[in-house]
Amino acid sequence: MLALALLLACGAATGCGGRATTHHKPGTSHEQASGNVGTLLPTDDGAGHRLREVPAQGAPEVQLTVRPDSEDGWNLQVTVKNYRFTPDSTGGAALPGAGHAHLELDGRKVARLYGPWFHLPAAQVPEGAHTLTVRLYADDHTAWAVSGKPVEAAAQLTATAPGASAGHSHGETEAATKPSDPQQADRAVTVTVRDGKVSPAPARTELRRGERVALRVTSDRADTLHVHGYDKELALPAGQEATLNLTADRTGLFEVETHESHLVLTQLLVR
Repeated sequence: MLALALLLACGAATGCGGRATTHHKPGTSHEQASGNVGTLLPTDDGAGHRLREVPAQGAPEVQLTVRPDSEDGWNLQVTVKNYRFTPDSTGGAALPGAGHAHLELDGRKVARLYGPWFHLPAAQVPEGAHTLTVRLYADDHTAWAVSGKPVEAAAQLTATAPGASAGHSHGETEAATKPSDPQQADRAVTVTVRDGKVSPAPARTELRRGERVALRVTSDRADTLHVHGYDKELALPAGQEATLNLTADRTGLFEVETHESHLVLTQLLVR
């Protein structure tokens, strides 16, 4: 009976290998000093996350590569060494060479990363020159550090105005001149998240392969939109509408959800 209860509890909480946990475990602080990996320093990463110092030999390493996407924005590749992404144990104890990453645009957090690839929509990047930074964190949300400095990498990005010539900039394409106008999409899905509730109630949005859909989301709290299967993400500022344009070029059933609040907004059924 005890074993059955544990199995049921596991299935209800996390799906036992299903959706990854994206917050610290109940009863622990956001930066709990767990385990004996490295040394916790009194300094932080500038955003309140304590630094976890490890020796330079065998320490995690990271590189960031930015390439323009042929449809919209940029594709980011995060290359790591002596490190692995562990989304299923986020919020647990710090494990050697494991965890997740944060992506920042000019010092502002854009997303939490659980893998080597991320799509940055053009609509999230104002015109001009910018600095992208990716930083590695342990499962307990402390930042990996060597010689008192966070383990991170940076890359430069230049966004041009809509309709301007891209020249030698790093990313504006014709598709990027279509940031958020639902009239430029074949379908538009508008969702509001307030007090942990989704309106209208989550349903399936049926699309033909090749159709463009505009996902328009307004959340009362800061969060991140994630389209499973397409690996598309979009930062959701609190109280502001954000739009993700997507070309449905893959068939199947794909969930659209929020990272932090774990809310399913809709399901894209592409035939």
